[in-house]
Amino acid sequence: MKILAIETSCDETACAIVEDGWKVHANVIASSLDLHKQTGGVVPEVAARAHIEAIFPVVQEALNGQNPKEYIDAIAVTTEPGLLTSLLVGKETAKWLAYLWEKPLVEVNHIRGHVYANWLERDPQMNPIQFPIICLSVSGGHNDLILMKDHQNWEILGRSQDDAAGEAFDKVARILGLGYPGGPEIEQQAKIFLQMAPLLEEDLLLRFPRAWLNENNSNKWDGSSYDFSFSGLKSEVLREVDKRSNGGQLHAQDISEIAYAFQDAVFDALITKATGAAKVFEAKELHIAGGVSANQFFRTRLEERSRELGVRLRWPSDMKFCTDNAAMIGAAAFWQNQL
Repeated sequence: MKILAIETSCDETACAIVEDGWKVHANVIASSLDLHKQTGGVVPEVAARAHIEAIFPVVQEALNGQNPKEYIDAIAVTTEPGLLTSLLVGKETAKWLAYLWEKPLVEVNHIRGHVYANWLERDPQMNPIQFPIICLSVSGGHNDLILMKDHQNWEILGRSQDDAAGEAFDKVARILGLGYPGGPEIEQQAKIFLQMAPLLEEDLLLRFPRAWLNENNSNKWDGSSYDFSFSGLKSEVLREVDKRSNGGQLHAQDISEIAYAFQDAVFDALITKATGAAKVFEAKELHIAGGVSANQFFRTRLEERSRELGVRLRWPSDMKFCTDNAAMIGAAAFWQNQL
């Protein structure tokens, strides 16, 4: 079954064609990132206008001259969560195409799409995925820790209670005077810090507090909550910047050290709770997804912890499936509905 999928939840206008929930025939993305770099973040009205301009060209490019009535079996579209005006562009386009081509329309949750990015370009016959799975979806707007017992049996174990990790990366990058999006900028600064100070003893490294959201408010995670909170960490970064800059500009080494310490605190919370859940629920696999899953520090540390647990770790087979794309929406539509 071939599904034409549309994704317009934020700043990417995307269309893909996915067969049987894993084989990607087309994956077209028109990004408005350069527009949003000018404002240091996504402006909903600007994003919606960019979607309107790009939506039909990306659909045509994905089809590549094929007759959709013969080539396509169904249409999928992201309907939540996301920017309301951006979602509306994709949804109305998908509804119109479904009517015109006489195809069924499948509505998909954006977070579920990120989860199914791990199925893309992996033949389920040759490389089967085993349940139960703990999946940590970490993106700009959302953090979700999910227990998947099968395709229809999901349980949300924890989510962001304020800033999502990706959002915190963007805000801290802005505080440090770095570019947008913040994730790659922070990661690059963390690499610079490790190159400059490889021999620093651990007790000399800057360490930000972890917000574990425990029932007893302890400084260590006690397993009572799988939720996440990063707004307090952002405030700690701001205080450290004010202290070191003293009304002036930060030195380059201060920027890289703060970036490293911030990233370390975020990943400590994410990895501790994800691997803790994998152990408690006896998961066979641990998956990460979303834009933050592309971070190499995150992957390396989680790989070490997963190996200790004896749990198979997966992340999307290609970097382009970590960030927003339509192929993941096509995969989710197939597996969630067993089409």
